[in-house]
Amino acid sequence: MSVRQIIEIDEEKCTGCGQCIPACAEGALELVDGKAKLVGEILCDGIGACLGDCPEGALTLVERESEEFDEAAVEKRLGQLGKGKGKQPASCPSAKAMIFAAQAGPRAAGGASALAHWPIKLRLMGPQAPFLKGADLVLLADCGAVAYASLHADLLPGRAVALACPKFEDPDESIGRLAEILKAARPASLTVAYMEVPCCRGLVFVAEKALEKARVEVPVKLMKIARNGEILEDGGLAPAGPRPACACGS
Repeated sequence: MSVRQIIEIDEEKCTGCGQCIPACAEGALELVDGKAKLVGEILCDGIGACLGDCPEGALTLVERESEEFDEAAVEKRLGQLGKGKGKQPASCPSAKAMIFAAQAGPRAAGGASALAHWPIKLRLMGPQAPFLKGADLVLLADCGAVAYASLHADLLPGRAVALACPKFEDPDESIGRLAEILKAARPASLTVAYMEVPCCRGLVFVAEKALEKARVEVPVKLMKIARNGEILEDGGLAPAGPRPACACGS
């Protein structure tokens, strides 16, 4: 133990947006119960590269007695996260939560966007993002956004969307992030739109496990999209209102 600089997080100010997570090249920060946490003193180098990425000013550098920074522990941590030292971006502007006006219905079909928020990647979304609160949430496979021609006319208007890929993204990470969102935002409904390819069924698994982990009741519907954009199975968009949770196994 020695006196050195180390990150301190004000939980009252932290909104769980997650912008500080990719800014830490050592993997010392993660979201726990909707708040950013320092997962280990030995992982924080005290440089403060993450400070400028918090929009709420919840992160500060303090000087106090703490465990020494351990490079070997960092390498082990990054290995567990599936990342190499130095491979994480210095910051992630894409994680900044934004709400904006969207064009819906026929206007969307004519070429205008029905998207009403940013970010759209599940892994970049903070559980406390205002556009998630009580929303009708669509968990959409990355490929589905390209294949489904009527996405902006049929699926996006009036809804929040979270994109994920069950094949190339860590399913445990996706489950954890979605569970945090379900628990914190309590969306009115969840529609899982996935591709017909076998690997994409993993997105349904992600939704099932996230609901189990969050222990919340959210009405769920499934939509299967073909490679050519045809809707093969459509349980209908999940309606708002209380209803028993996941029938995802059907």
